[in-house]
Formats: sequence, structure tokens, C-alpha cells
Amino acid sequence: MRKLGIPGLLAAVVLLATACGTGEPPAQAPHGYVEGAEETAEAQARLVVADAGTGAVRVVDLITEQVHPAGRVDGVRDLTGDGRFGYLTGGDGSVHVVDSGSWMVDHGDHVHYYRASVRELGVAPGKQLLAAYSDPAVTALSFADGSAKLLDRAQSDKGSIVELGAIPQSGIAVPYEEHVLVGSPGGVRVHDRQGGPVSAIEQPCPEVRGQAVTRRGVVFGCADGALLVTGKDGVFTGEKIPYPREVGAQERATRFTHRPGSTTLAATAGPDAVWSLDVSRRTWSHVETGPVAAVNAVGEGAPLLVLTRDGILHAFDAATGKEQAQTPLLPADAAGGTPSIHVDTTRAYVNNPASGEVYEIDYNDNLRRARTLTVEGQASFLVETGR
Repeated sequence: MRKLGIPGLLAAVVLLATACGTGEPPAQAPHGYVEGAEETAEAQARLVVADAGTGAVRVVDLITEQVHPAGRVDGVRDLTGDGRFGYLTGGDGSVHVVDSGSWMVDHGDHVHYYRASVRELGVAPGKQLLAAYSDPAVTALSFADGSAKLLDRAQSDKGSIVELGAIPQSGIAVPYEEHVLVGSPGGVRVHDRQGGPVSAIEQPCPEVRGQAVTRRGVVFGCADGALLVTGKDGVFTGEKIPYPREVGAQERATRFTHRPGSTTLAATAGPDAVWSLDVSRRTWSHVETGPVAAVNAVGEGAPLLVLTRDGILHAFDAATGKEQAQTPLLPADAAGGTPSIHVDTTRAYVNNPASGEVYEIDYNDNLRRARTLTVEGQASFLVETGR
């Protein structure tokens, strides 16, 4: 039998103590574990609702229908979401951050869903927020003065607002493939996660306005169509999706909406029509709708939802433009306020700015009103989280 020297004896003692301390191997956190959160088998969708009159912010749990108070923002005039957090612009332009406590993490081949407590994070750096986009590492907040602030997403998840960097005089910033894409007046640029310049997309995109993150890449609206930007291993390329015909400035798609994860986008095409962009097929469809108050796209082969200014919600076939269903939803004076349509895999949600009501719509059943959710005051602004 071989004898152990002093170092060997010490190593043996350490191994023995490690193995016998509890009688079991050290516990490891399960895949997907997030400290302070509960992982669930299905999406835990919630709504962040803000009242323009009182400034009250509330979070509605769509599973339990419980309404959670989430502070107050004086003079609130806008609400933007990134899938978990609500960013509320106050009367002085400051940006207040609310954690809805509901989010998902998409690993491509599988998804994790989480729920946690609703909480206020505080005020983010910057004024007059235009857009907020996040990935697991970075949140990009873009402002009316052309600047963008990059926040540490992991710190936000823990309840703190920490700035990683900034991009001065840029455009709308979108985290993507471990970088940040920026739609600037001269086209689309690539930055690192601290805001440093890396490269520019060679394919031009004149007069960039509007953007959307899809499974196929990031879409930017251009004067002559859309630019689809994709990236792999730090190399980014752009592909133009031109309009089917010449389009004037009033008809341009400048603000895209879509179901998270979908590759079908919607945007207004002037005051009385809507564009549907199928990113997978690289095709545009023009749908005559009448005066538009809000629009969203459910996804490939699914309805294009349009709320017209008379308060009627319509479902159109996105490819043919044929109307499939309609239902009266809001009084006409409310439709002229700040209604919006938010879509997930089974339902759509429309806020009534003249009341505290939010309508849950089954878009697969002739726009049937499945539920009416109510908060105190007015449902002036709305975003959905957890999808």
C-alpha cells in the first residue's frame, strides 16, 4: 500500500470532509433558476396600466385578476414596455421604472416563465423616452434628444438602475446578438454593449424611422421600405425589403407593432390604411381600413387587428385585406384618446382611455370579448408583460 505524504493526507481530509459534511453532493441551482422569482410552467402575463389623470400606476395579474398598486407618476403621458419593465414618462419628462414581476427567457429551443413581486425601481437617466428594448444583458433607452442610455439588465432584475454606457446623438437603440443596433439618420450602425462604435450596415436605410425585434432579425423602417438586419458571430448584414410601389412620406410605416416572437408586423399607412409586413416572406400588404386609432398583428396566417376611430375593432386577413370580423368596443370619443392593442398567443388587450376598463379579446373567435378587466380611474396607457 502506497503511503501518503503530508500534502496527500491534507487533500484526502478535504475530500472526505466535502463528501461527508451533508452526506450528499453540494446542491446546484437548477437550470433557469432566478433568485427571488418563481418559475412556472406557463406564461404569467400581466398588464401595466397608467392613469393620465391621477398618475396612478397599477399592474393587473391576468392569471388571478389581482390588481397591484405600483406607485404614482405625476403627469404621466406615455408608457413603454420591454417585456418585463414598464417605463413611464412623467409630466417633467423623467422616466420612472416599474417592475411588473412577470417575464420570460427564450433560449430558442425552450422558454422559461417567471413571476415575482411588483415593485418600483425609481427614475432612469434621461428625459422624454421614445423607446425601450432589452436583452438578458442590456436595456437600451432612447430619448427625444437623440441620445440613448444603456442599462445593466441584470442589475435592473435585482431592483437597481445601473448605467453601463451611452450613445450620444444616435437614434433608436436595440440590443441584438451581444451588440446594440442604432437606427441613425444615415442608416443603421453597430455598437458594443458600452456604447462604443463597431461598424455600419452597408445596405442603406434612408430616413430611419420605426423598428421591431423579430425571430428573423431586427427590422428598421426606411423611406424606401424596411431593412432587415441579422447577425452572427459579430458580423452583421442588412437586407432591404422594398415597398411594392412608390410610397409618399404620409404613407410610410414609421411605427411597427407585433406579437412578441412573431415575424408579421403592422404599421399605419397614412390615416386610413395599414401596412402588414411579412418578414419571413419579405412582402408588404396594404389594407384599406378607414380612420385608424390603433393596430397590431397577431402573426403569420392570423388576423391583422385594427381599432378604427369610431370605436370598432376589426379583424382583417393580412394578405388579402378582406375583413373577417368586427365588434363595437369603445365609444368614439375614447377611440380618439390613447387606446392601444397588445397581442399574445391567445388573446388581445385593448384599453379604454375614458374608463378603467381593459378588454380581453379572443381574436380566434370572431373578436369575442372574453373578459373585462377593471382598475380604478382611467386606463389611459397600457403595456403587456410576461410574453
